[in-house]
Amino acid sequence: MKLSQLNPGQRASIRGFHQLSAEVRKRLMIMGILPDTPVLLIRKAPMGDPLQIEVRGVSLAIREKIAAAIEVEIVG
Repeated sequence: MKLSQLNPGQRASIRGFHQLSAEVRKRLMIMGILPDTPVLLIRKAPMGDPLQIEVRGVSLAIREKIAAAIEVEIVG
């Protein structure tokens, strides 16, 4: 499942990145978005872009296009 497919309030664990440039992957990793990291989708903007997520206690906003390239597994 993709991060962009989660519903607000759902928790998931990051499994990997697909079709992202090395630069974007590096920026995500600097923000703490790493494989096996838990993530919570807080909300989506009214038009669906960007998404607000919580990673390691920090609230982040990411573009829907990037979220669609992040593979996750729903937790609990």
